[in-house]
Amino acid sequence: MPFPDLPDRLRDVRDRIDAAIRRGGHGQAVTIVAVTKTHGPDAVQAAWNAGLGDVGENRVQEAVPKMDVISAPVRWHLIGHLQRNKVKALPRFELLHSLDSSRLADAVGEVGLAAEHPINALVQVNVVGEETKGGFSREQWSGEAERLHGLGGIRVRGVMTMAPLVADERTLRLAFAGAREAGDVFRAAGHAATELSMGMSNDYEVAVEEGATIVRLGTVFFGARPA
Repeated sequence: MPFPDLPDRLRDVRDRIDAAIRRGGHGQAVTIVAVTKTHGPDAVQAAWNAGLGDVGENRVQEAVPKMDVISAPVRWHLIGHLQRNKVKALPRFELLHSLDSSRLADAVGEVGLAAEHPINALVQVNVVGEETKGGFSREQWSGEAERLHGLGGIRVRGVMTMAPLVADERTLRLAFAGAREAGDVFRAAGHAATELSMGMSNDYEVAVEEGATIVRLGTVFFGARPA
């Protein structure tokens, strides 16, 4: 059986999340997304068998073949950068985490209108201004929140951010608290932006302390990704 220690790892992660919720004092419910990118369909099945109903993939072209062979009713999350020529696959996903530009938002909105069902999406925000990461800067949040409010075909469910991979705790907290502020901006503009997707295997406890409602965990469950 692949990933035989996954149930034990999941119990440990859930205990750590519960403790982080208590420390942070936000009292939120937290959804765990098992990141199965670069792993085969057996990782998706193992996640489901262990009690994880949400799985995350970085690329449409990797996710779709897995969707076609997995019968378990998992909820698929697209967590990586989305190219505009791949947006037609979005109705197969529960949630897009990486709405990172106005041009992408326009393309996603067209798909939602054509499908007659809005695409659930999180707006990616770049809190600390990392040049290697996409997303909207702090100066853009208010304007894009207003623009998206008038754009059909998209339902903004919240925001997503990624902290720097190598960062001290102060930088992590700045990034995560900033994303929480971004959520406030989008709610003030009329969006039901209740979700806050942030935190990966190396920093999810700090993210939960800062209010994360979704964490994206791969290595902690499945080990290092295949080369």
